[in-house]
Amino acid sequence: MTVFRYDGQRVVLTGASSGMGAATVALLLDAGAEVYTLDVREVTAPVAKAYETDVGDPAAVDAALASIGAPIHKLFNVAGVPQTHPPERVFAVNFLGLRHLTERAATMMPEGGAIASVASLAGMGWSEHLPVITEVLALPDFAAGQAWAAEHLADHGDPYFFAKECVIVYTFAAAPRLGRTQGIRVNCISPGPVDSPMMVDFRAALSSATIDWTASQANGRLGRPEEMGPPLLFLNSDEASYVSGHNLLVDAGFTAAMTTGQVDFATLPSD
Repeated sequence: MTVFRYDGQRVVLTGASSGMGAATVALLLDAGAEVYTLDVREVTAPVAKAYETDVGDPAAVDAALASIGAPIHKLFNVAGVPQTHPPERVFAVNFLGLRHLTERAATMMPEGGAIASVASLAGMGWSEHLPVITEVLALPDFAAGQAWAAEHLADHGDPYFFAKECVIVYTFAAAPRLGRTQGIRVNCISPGPVDSPMMVDFRAALSSATIDWTASQANGRLGRPEEMGPPLLFLNSDEASYVSGHNLLVDAGFTAAMTTGQVDFATLPSD
């Protein structure tokens, strides 16, 4: 039995067809949630309703939310695409679409609602890019974000890394705002390398050697999708009612090792 119960709660989750999303849906169903999913691919889990929806398309997101209707008690932003996709597509799905969905869903949430997003260990360099991320967060809507990306995104390195940095800082910014005005909590998790269906793309983009090195500097293996679901369920659970604005590292201790000088950079592959 799931420790954190979601009985009587209407939940929206993106990216439910596979990987972390599918694993989290299974836990939510076991926890008694009424689950609605948004994904571009078929969702086979026995959810209340699955919407074939591209998170990178704000009109499609709005249509799905209108069909679901209020109240939405909890939102899980899990959908994402790797950097093997076109850069502006990566940014649109991984950040702009996530923000659009979050802001729209928040208007449908009662007090006590909660939002949990999947960021990444790849986004942990956010503090080095805070001025430009702050500029991005000030953009008023999805269209403005697209216009900014068309002009500036190429100047900020790997679009997957930058989008995940934006997710982390957006979490920090949204938590006090939504907490004060609506009583809604906002958190995210930053997984290390996870052996999900996207890992093939990550290995192609970053090299297998780099990914395996990262795992070697933590506990020696990749994470599993089912290991990401419980932290997400905890963050959005009513038991976590005093947890907000938190980026929960789920990286088997890699960041802890790096912070305390225990990562052996001499063994980092050069290619």
